[in-house]
Amino acid sequence: MKVILWITCLLFCSGLAFSQTGFAFLSNKKKVSIPFKLINNLIIIPIKINGVELNFLLDTGVEETILFSLDEKEEIQLYNVEKIKLRGLGNEDSIEGLKSTNNILSLDGLEKKDQIVLIVLDEQMNFSSSLGIPVNGIIGYQFFRDNLIRINYASKKVIIYNKSKVRKEDLVKGFKSFEMTIERNKPYVDATVIVDEDTVPVKLLLDTGNSDAVWLFHKKKDKLEIPAKNIEDFLGRGFSGEVYGRKARITSFSLHEFEFKKPLVAFPDTASIRHVKMVKNRSGSIGGEIFRRFSVIFDYEGNKLYLKRNSNYNEPFHYNMSGIELHHSGLKMVKEEDNSTDKSLKNGVKIDLGTKEYDIKYKFELKPVYEISSIRKNSPAETAGLKKGDIVLSINRTESYRFTLQEINELLKSREGKIIDIEVERNKLVIKVRLQLQSIL
Repeated sequence: MKVILWITCLLFCSGLAFSQTGFAFLSNKKKVSIPFKLINNLIIIPIKINGVELNFLLDTGVEETILFSLDEKEEIQLYNVEKIKLRGLGNEDSIEGLKSTNNILSLDGLEKKDQIVLIVLDEQMNFSSSLGIPVNGIIGYQFFRDNLIRINYASKKVIIYNKSKVRKEDLVKGFKSFEMTIERNKPYVDATVIVDEDTVPVKLLLDTGNSDAVWLFHKKKDKLEIPAKNIEDFLGRGFSGEVYGRKARITSFSLHEFEFKKPLVAFPDTASIRHVKMVKNRSGSIGGEIFRRFSVIFDYEGNKLYLKRNSNYNEPFHYNMSGIELHHSGLKMVKEEDNSTDKSLKNGVKIDLGTKEYDIKYKFELKPVYEISSIRKNSPAETAGLKKGDIVLSINRTESYRFTLQEINELLKSREGKIIDIEVERNKLVIKVRLQLQSIL
């Protein structure tokens, strides 16, 4: 998997009343620091809903708190539930959902009362399989609205500052400030792109739930043409279906003094964004592949964005050169020899050879199963004969379950020319293929 764009979907719901407050500090602490997991440039944090801890994607591109993928969790009490329609990215119609009010959200030292939670009923809206860890929902504006929020991508920590206890001037020393507008409860900044020879000013959504560097809507603004050298690609899934488009490198992308040469940009097709209710003059989005190169402070109340470059700043913009999209398709039981010092014999066998007795201990563990969810046209994976639905057994002669999904994705975009041996199962047959990573862009 290279991009999880269906979690950057823009939400449209009828009949919602936004009278909620943000997270409030429960003590006189100046700040609360929350470690997060960073997977494919996406931030996953733990938050409790009505006392039950869940994993949430932290996404500035959504307004309300959204729940799904609750199958493996204990029962969660939700209040005042009613039916609604959800619509966003994708080329299909709206889907059914639920709205619940009067909920309590909490995390270490912070709490939000009387909160609206939206519940997605479509089982396909489950990106735990694509990220390789359980993810139960998305939280956006309600997290950012009332406090100063710093996202330190290098240390993988979100820091929430108590505005009444800290001096903002001290916090933002060394940061570059940008004017930011909050429109329909989402943040926007002005930037500049150069596409071929054309310099184009653009208004972009700040979207931490988008794993790409930049999205551009080429039909929304003159001179935002897709470069001739591009690839057709599956970009992900939104509330309204699958998202397709093109990927290409543009000449440059800049936020004032911060300039990036030859970044990879996604151009979603018009069918995929037809349900998105755009703010005036919006031309696209800035995503996690840009944000991860900075320490970022969001000040919604002050309409400011603050950036300070980190050690990732000069890293090149890579993409999955294999053409393989993988997802987690379940678990399997794996038996391995247990070399631990525990002398108790569990799930093992005892062998008596007369003069000597041997204890051979085994441990049985559930391991992930990885399945190919899509193959890009004309890619090395398609040329090698891999197909959608193939179960990956091994990569470079190492069992696939020994990798995390993140590690596999990093391998598939590592460097041009790298040889990768893949063993898959298809219709109960084991097939071995060799492919070479090839950069088209």
